[in-house]
Amino acid sequence: MNLLLRSLLAVSFALASVRDPVLKQIQLPHNYYWREMYIPQLTSGPSSAAWSPDGASVVYSMKGSLWRQVLGADEAVELTHGPGYDYQPDWSPDGHSIVFVRHDRDAIHLVCLDLGTGREQMLTQGEGVDLEPRFSPDGQRIVFVSSRQTGHFDLYLAGLGAEGLTDVRPLVAGRMSKLDRYYYSPFDHAINPSWSPDGKRIVYVGNPEIGWGTGDLWSVAVDNPEDKKHILTEETTWSARPELAHDGKRLLYASYQGRAWHQLWLTTPEGRSPLPLTFGDFDRTNGRWSPDDARILYISNEAGNTALWQQTVLGGARSEIKAKTLRWKQPMAQLTLSLTDAKDSPLPGRVSALGADGRYYAPDDAWIHGDDSVDHSLQSQETRYFHCPARCTLTVPAGAVTLTATHGFAHVPAIQAVQAGAITLTLPANGLPARFGPHLSADLHVHMNYGGHYRQRQEGLAAQAAAEDLDIVYNLVVNKEQRIPDLTEFSTASRTIGGVTIFQGQELHTSYWGHLGLLHLDDHLLTPDFAAYRHTAMASLVPTNGMIADLAHAQGALVGYVHPFDDPIVPEKEKSLSHALPVDVALGRTDYVEIVSFANPVATADVWYRLLNLGFHLPAGAGTDAMTNYASLRGPVGLNRIFLRAANRDPETLKAAIKSGHGFVTNGPLLGLLVNGKAPGETIALPAAGTVTVDTTLRSIVPIADWEIVFNGKVIQRLTPRPDGTFGEATMTLPITTSGWLLVRAVNPQPNPLVQDLFPYATTNPVWIEIAGKSQTSPEDTAYFVRWIDCVIESAGARDDYNTEAEKKAVLDDLRRARAVYAGGVPLPGERGTAPSSSDQ
Repeated sequence: MNLLLRSLLAVSFALASVRDPVLKQIQLPHNYYWREMYIPQLTSGPSSAAWSPDGASVVYSMKGSLWRQVLGADEAVELTHGPGYDYQPDWSPDGHSIVFVRHDRDAIHLVCLDLGTGREQMLTQGEGVDLEPRFSPDGQRIVFVSSRQTGHFDLYLAGLGAEGLTDVRPLVAGRMSKLDRYYYSPFDHAINPSWSPDGKRIVYVGNPEIGWGTGDLWSVAVDNPEDKKHILTEETTWSARPELAHDGKRLLYASYQGRAWHQLWLTTPEGRSPLPLTFGDFDRTNGRWSPDDARILYISNEAGNTALWQQTVLGGARSEIKAKTLRWKQPMAQLTLSLTDAKDSPLPGRVSALGADGRYYAPDDAWIHGDDSVDHSLQSQETRYFHCPARCTLTVPAGAVTLTATHGFAHVPAIQAVQAGAITLTLPANGLPARFGPHLSADLHVHMNYGGHYRQRQEGLAAQAAAEDLDIVYNLVVNKEQRIPDLTEFSTASRTIGGVTIFQGQELHTSYWGHLGLLHLDDHLLTPDFAAYRHTAMASLVPTNGMIADLAHAQGALVGYVHPFDDPIVPEKEKSLSHALPVDVALGRTDYVEIVSFANPVATADVWYRLLNLGFHLPAGAGTDAMTNYASLRGPVGLNRIFLRAANRDPETLKAAIKSGHGFVTNGPLLGLLVNGKAPGETIALPAAGTVTVDTTLRSIVPIADWEIVFNGKVIQRLTPRPDGTFGEATMTLPITTSGWLLVRAVNPQPNPLVQDLFPYATTNPVWIEIAGKSQTSPEDTAYFVRWIDCVIESAGARDDYNTEAEKKAVLDDLRRARAVYAGGVPLPGERGTAPSSSDQ
């Protein structure tokens, strides 16, 4: 790693810590899973609900407040209004109070609301996360989930009286598993508690010695924590929420057993013969029995957004609980927003609306999304936003509303404080000059549905992409453990909806070898979609990524490594190293690598530069890994995108543009580059050492600190944008003495809320320069990848869970073949991902 990259990595990592994950006090891996699938999120539709003791009313969370609605009535009454956002209500058996959780700034606390007086009592404080409070049948105690002592989700019991919580004690907490768990902490958790009708036991979900999934259904004696009973083995994913009927004979819970979507199921307290109660290719979750056990309350996303329904247990008659009018606690007003370009033409866009009360607002039918991180030096909470189809209306509190609107990267954002009424925001165009050619923007890595709050369709995905000024979306069908939500979406044909073209692809999930993106499969999805899943029947390292790549290429697909590296790779210092990127590049199996992605672009670019230095023509790709049906995600579709120098959207044109590196990748800045008139992905042949003319430009929606020309991994020219850092033009002549590659990059290590990523970053693909008699070599990088593959060979050789010795031999032989490519110092000729000669261009 050169000194400049080391310096930039050090700066970026130090500053990236300023952009903290939401609820960083939770000590669990893969926060983008549990935060969406377990932590309550701000939605414009209902997200959780409870019955009144008489069964005549319900209380539910919606728009970050609690609402009370009498069944059959058209009006809902707001019971709470922050500060922060309120979720997960439970109604006391005597009907006098409601206990709920409040997400305020970066903590979640328990609150008790007295329905008679309206008084709110904070039951917990501090920096912890407290969730899922449930009253005991006699109303004297509550059970809840808390991170207070361990940073993990544990079960607690407490008395509840006029003075608040008393005798708070752990009920199920603190056990460490013997299993190595990839998606889950080594510490067990206990979540989703509910009471038995007699108040003697708590039913919950726990995962002792369970490698995959959130856990099984269990019960524990309230007065004897050692008395635990296993009820049902089930690969739940944060949403089971078991609840016994008041007769004590039926256990209701949500499951996706054998399916892609959660529905409501019934079993017995002993876990006998579970049977589905509801059916459908969408989610029904958060089921609650009515006081007489005749009806069930639940949340459904069948129409896309979240909605509250009740259904009779006998007969299945159901009706949506939806208010026609809302009675707010404070004065509210209508704000109608229009988005236009400089010519007054309407534009769809992404909008944040922050009210004077410190809460975010959206139209009644909009999907609200939240950023997964927050820079506390700039914001008190994470950014929340919605997509507006050029004109939208929302209800906001009296006072100033701060609007932030964007339309992709080629329009200037608008930020303005306004009052309610009719508002127009103008987003002027600010794209690249015409000399750099036409470009199509594409996100190579999106998941329409992935266990989120919403139910996404292709029409909704296209609308989001249009608001983000994105031309092409690749929806990568993928498993989340047992289920593949978008399995039925797969097609070899594209769809164009409202100017957005959607292709179906596949992501191959093996966290041992690294994840793969498979674009333009022309026949079928590849299975198995699992490999190296420890403690399962698919624990073998076969299929390797190389085997999958060969199968994908047989279908005419492109194969890329996605979201590769969060940290610098130093082979001799890695505890374990199994990532197969250099293996499959050496053996000609890799068509692109995501440089701007759900990873650190600087750490990834360091590895990429080393491969380029060895003559591998490995193009840069970009993909957000956005789960577009999430309410809380790392960024919208198109946050990480590639701009392809192409005019047509047919598969062959797009595959050629991606594979040839014709374009640039970015999460905000736009870059233009011509070297002797050649664009990224092209080659310049020089008869001898000399000079080249570089023409480059920068346009950015956020300030850029470092705008640089890089040759063979080293910065050879630092460029100066105008003082605000958003615009630059430069033309110069540079000496070139050896063969190699040249690109332009733009970086600002300081995070910016307009870019929901670690920091703003963009890079062009290289222009290749070949000087006769001046071949490109890099012994340092050759040795680096030899050490890397030695580590992979050691790791793969130590595994004892191959199905056969023949599998193990095949894997190790493949790794040794890749090592020989680097040890020999030259790429294999004539294969994918290798260095072509000038005659190949």
